[in-house]
Amino acid sequence: MPTYQFEAIDASTGKEIRDVVDAPTEAEAQATIRSQGYMITKIKVQKQAAAAGGSGKKKPGRSFAIGGVKSRDLTLFTRQLSILTDAGLPILRSLRILAEQAEKGRLKNSLLDTCDEIEGGSTLSEAMSKSPKCFNRLYVNMIRAGEAGGALEVILRRLSEFMERSQSLKRKVKGAMVYPIVVVSVAVGILTFIMIKIVPQFKKIFDDFGTTLPPMTEWLIWISNAAVNYWYLIPAIPFGFNLIVKGIKMTKYGRFGWDLFTLKVVIFGQLVEKNICSRSTRTLGTLLASGVPILEALNITKETSGNMMFEQLFSKVSDSIRDGESIAKPLKEFSVPPFNLVALLFWAVFLPGVGALLYLTKYKKRVVDDLVVNMVDVGEESGELDTMLYKVADTYDEEVAVLTESLTSLMEPLLIIFLGGAVGFIVIAMYLPVFDMAG
Repeated sequence: MPTYQFEAIDASTGKEIRDVVDAPTEAEAQATIRSQGYMITKIKVQKQAAAAGGSGKKKPGRSFAIGGVKSRDLTLFTRQLSILTDAGLPILRSLRILAEQAEKGRLKNSLLDTCDEIEGGSTLSEAMSKSPKCFNRLYVNMIRAGEAGGALEVILRRLSEFMERSQSLKRKVKGAMVYPIVVVSVAVGILTFIMIKIVPQFKKIFDDFGTTLPPMTEWLIWISNAAVNYWYLIPAIPFGFNLIVKGIKMTKYGRFGWDLFTLKVVIFGQLVEKNICSRSTRTLGTLLASGVPILEALNITKETSGNMMFEQLFSKVSDSIRDGESIAKPLKEFSVPPFNLVALLFWAVFLPGVGALLYLTKYKKRVVDDLVVNMVDVGEESGELDTMLYKVADTYDEEVAVLTESLTSLMEPLLIIFLGGAVGFIVIAMYLPVFDMAG
């Protein structure tokens, strides 16, 4: 008999419980835990028990796979499974069809494992929970809610729509970033080539004539000498900065500071904040509409937010709900970011001279707008919280799309001005001595 590790919340005291329970299946384990007055937040088979049941050999049809599943592939699979289920095919037959069509990799292996688990008597949600690298908690809990409510085909359709919207928004943001990244990379490459190969040739000519160089030309030659002697710093600086950020993020306080910085940074901070709000409200609305309990839905939304400020916010909202509060009041109260020294340092480096002052003037601005708070309040009063959360997510999706297009439109003239200014400076600096010698 397998042993299940679980995390739960005691409904009477609100304390978090971590324990184990023996049961033939996960469904019976959950029933046993609930009978003790606990609300389950996480459950899984103990590794020892899972390993003992295996033979140690690779199962037929599986291939070696590293990492997780691409969100694009999982979205396509969910839509196809939704269509097959709507058509009336049994869930096992649908999974077999999709497993045969899938390319070799993590998704195919997970589908085959899921089919084997279902044949062994597990439900779909229980089977999918055994493949966490493919099906996360959000996915599994929505499937479990669909099974409990007898509306699996509806939940699959809702889940596929949710994933498609998230994928579409992600593609828009990534697509908008491609143009400036490519232009800046090419510009840096061209300017580096000019500094290393072209400017030194002009310097030799100026040295042969022995003329006095204008300050602009001397500055250009100094930059060229630095590029020739320390060329390796050009790729090393961004690489080193990335390593420093990763090292800072290894601590909880450091990661919190970096996340606060990304939410408030000039130009892009607003885009990051609205994107997280859109994803979080849509996730929470989808879970609630699927029948997932509010505390479990908030825990899942917290894990998928991707930002420590929002993780802390949803944790405090959960605590307030356990104390009998509504969602809207703590959502407004705890959405004010605290002061963070790491965030202040990032601001000081990002905008030398004025960055620290800007941070001190704007760090207390709430990360959740009044729009969200008011819509949540109306949703709680009317009993249509999931609908209101969908409306908030749609509003933020539109704002993110408009903001992305605006930033793209703004970046183009800025890049042209930057490149024109750089090239103009180089040309003037190199030809000023020529004009002097001609005179």
